[in-house]
Amino acid sequence: MEGWVTGPEVLLTYHDTVSGVQRSDGPRPSLEEIIAAQVRAHREAAGISAAELASRIGLSKAMISKIESATISASLSTLARLAEGLDIPVTALLRGVDSDRDASFTKAGAGSRSVRSGTQHGHEYRVLGTLKDMPDALEPTLVTLTDASAVFPLFQHSGTEFLYLLSGRMVYGHGAYSYDMEPGDSLLLDGEGPHGPRELVDVPVVFLSVRSTKS
Repeated sequence: MEGWVTGPEVLLTYHDTVSGVQRSDGPRPSLEEIIAAQVRAHREAAGISAAELASRIGLSKAMISKIESATISASLSTLARLAEGLDIPVTALLRGVDSDRDASFTKAGAGSRSVRSGTQHGHEYRVLGTLKDMPDALEPTLVTLTDASAVFPLFQHSGTEFLYLLSGRMVYGHGAYSYDMEPGDSLLLDGEGPHGPRELVDVPVVFLSVRSTKS
């Protein structure tokens, strides 16, 4: 898995931080390299030569060559002229500059086990990923319940929660309402209302819970 910076005909790879993935690709391109690749790609896509572009925007062909070879740093005014000459927004020349974002990748069967209120033997909560320093991130959890006779606690939390039943059958409660859930059924609920399994009809019950963590 790689991060990509793309233009009309350009593909640059760079190293980013994706949790759980071993990486062997090289360092992320510099700002000058990204701009160089974008200018060259958009110019070629427009079917014009470096000399034609230089003539359009009042720069020398040598200057265009230096920009496209990433040997100089283009000023903001120069970027604006390049964008005008190529008939593209300035942001198109910076595509890929701010592409390094946090992500969390979890292989099948992996994920960190989480102990929650009421957790007991036969109940497994496996967190599938977290994003650091993002208060509004989602928290996906794979829940496996095997004890049909258990008394389940009710949960309450801020934000919302989405449930998707993968296997088994259960009656899930939210406030005064009950939902008979079978594989493929889903439930989106307000986390402030008391909620939790009321009855496990067919075990094991496995469902995906995606909870918002925004407070």
